[in-house]
Amino acid sequence: MDSTTTVLLVAALVAAALLAAAVGLLVRLVRTRRTLRRAGLPTGPRWVFWGAVVYLVLPTDLLPDPVYLDDVGVLLLALRSLRAARTLPTDGTES
Repeated sequence: MDSTTTVLLVAALVAAALLAAAVGLLVRLVRTRRTLRRAGLPTGPRWVFWGAVVYLVLPTDLLPDPVYLDDVGVLLLALRSLRAARTLPTDGTES
């Protein structure tokens, strides 16, 4: 086996692994979307969550990518808004 074949084989394996990870992530995002809809949360916190996911994926950040503090902070704020929306009474009665 020559070096070109080895490089192509490694590249194919890496591409297959990335594709499998992307498909797995897509399945989890679809499940998350379905779960958020079924939870009966208001639209606002759901948009905040999806905005945080988009911010995590986008290449532009407030801080350079080796420092993930801004990404973690945005996700934590989105999860906090989801949690706060979940605990609010939806029909005006307290339980």
